[in-house]
Amino acid sequence: MAWLERVPDPEIPVVSIVDLGIVRAVHCEDGVCEVTITPTYSGCPAMRAIEDDIVNVLKAHGMTQVRVVTRLAPAWTTDWMSERGREALRNYGIAPPRERAVDISGIVRRADPDVPCPQCGSMRTRLISAFGSTACKALYRCNACGEPFDYFKAH
Repeated sequence: MAWLERVPDPEIPVVSIVDLGIVRAVHCEDGVCEVTITPTYSGCPAMRAIEDDIVNVLKAHGMTQVRVVTRLAPAWTTDWMSERGREALRNYGIAPPRERAVDISGIVRRADPDVPCPQCGSMRTRLISAFGSTACKALYRCNACGEPFDYFKAH
């Protein structure tokens, strides 16, 4: 798992695939290393690149047989992101998910949560578009500093 923490997400290179929560399990036995991953969404175009990066990193560390298994269930959720990954997003200028994707209270989440600006920290922000640079992000603008920014939506 430590070796995979160095594999960046192809779309957001400041976050590792481990911190993003894509890597679900690593099991090595009898010279075979099996890595189970769950894509952020089933049609994610980066999954092939992620699989190749996993194989390359593990082989560079002496693992001769590597198998990557993709599991779609349970579906990936932003709740699987590490705190280190959330902080890396914030430092990169992307506001991390503010709310939990899975809420056992039964209360419906707001469609557009109050999102702090990752540039200046102001809560005076507004939703510009439900979709940002990718489908998993929304586009916001800070009313304090005027900067636009992506918000990684909880899902």
